[in-house]
Amino acid sequence: MKLAYSVAALALLATTAVAHTASAQTPPAQVGDWRTPDPQNVLVIETNKGRIIAELSPQAAPAHVARIRELTQAGFYDGLTFFRVIDSFMAQTGDPENTGAGGSDKPDMTAEFTFRRGADTPLAAPGKIGSNETGFVGALPVTSQPAALAVMTADRKVATWGNFCPGVLGMARANNPDSANSQFFFMRQYYPSLDKTYTAFGRALSGLDVIRAIKVGEPAPDPQDRMTSVKLLADLPADKRPSVQVMDTRGPAFAALVAKRRAEVGPSFSNCDVEIPVQVK
Repeated sequence: MKLAYSVAALALLATTAVAHTASAQTPPAQVGDWRTPDPQNVLVIETNKGRIIAELSPQAAPAHVARIRELTQAGFYDGLTFFRVIDSFMAQTGDPENTGAGGSDKPDMTAEFTFRRGADTPLAAPGKIGSNETGFVGALPVTSQPAALAVMTADRKVATWGNFCPGVLGMARANNPDSANSQFFFMRQYYPSLDKTYTAFGRALSGLDVIRAIKVGEPAPDPQDRMTSVKLLADLPADKRPSVQVMDTRGPAFAALVAKRRAEVGPSFSNCDVEIPVQVK
């Protein structure tokens, strides 16, 4: 038998969800305008075009982030090329054969196209697209089912997924959704058709200009641009480790930045229209 919810009932559910969220959360910590990302979740990628610094998002894709960390620490990505680069789309790398046909010796991974978001993970700089909510989880732009639906789910959480905005890191795969292994790509522009069909696992904090400068082609023409070194920030010697500060998407300065961009862009505004300020020294 189908259940039908009246407008009043849905309003009650929404009110209950808000109350549940408030009661489930611990008192909020003080949020400043800037944060220091976990160095275990920051990739420092040196390329022949310049440096890219990217933050991994284990909350969105824990298995994929663990794989990227593991391969990075093994030196797997050092020297690999950007073998497939499409203007206004993405730059793909991570294949030891530099053709798109290779991978690591590790098993393929189960897709993490979406993740579950609960009361302990409110969206930063929240907005709306239709009935869905948009915002940020850390540096990753995301879309989510309405938080009010959490009262109707067994785990009191709702489905959330990364948006493939410029700079977002996605895992390459074959036709099988569960075929991602080692190859990944950086978005050069927003490509919404990838949302919920590929795993988003991080975002470039700096170096979008580098990503967009990588030589274009399918395959990219020789000599192909390459990653000369890929390291976790935590693994770099102290004297060679850049200092990275990111504007906290939960803070008042970022909320003001989003409001300003929303006014500038108008009705077509999306979270892809916001670049997160970063300080690298």
